Amino acid sequence: MLGQFTAVYMRRGKWYVGHVEEIPGVNTQGKTLSETKKNLREALILVLEANRELAHQAHHGQHTIEEPISIAVE
Repeated sequence: MLGQFTAVYMRRGKWYVGHVEEIPGVNTQGKTLSETKKNLREALILVLEANRELAHQAHHGQHTIEEPISIAVE
């Protein structure tokens, strides 16, 4: 699955902080911008995996239809 999101980074004192605009709860920090970018990718993957697992558990045993959906956002 390929998705595109908006990462936002800011310097806060000696640290960098980052978050993903489109998904609340995907945020991190690091001592360097490079470390923060790496951490944010990992946080995004973990949140998406956790959300998918929670959704599967919520409709376990029910008839569901799953399919990819794509949108273009400007």
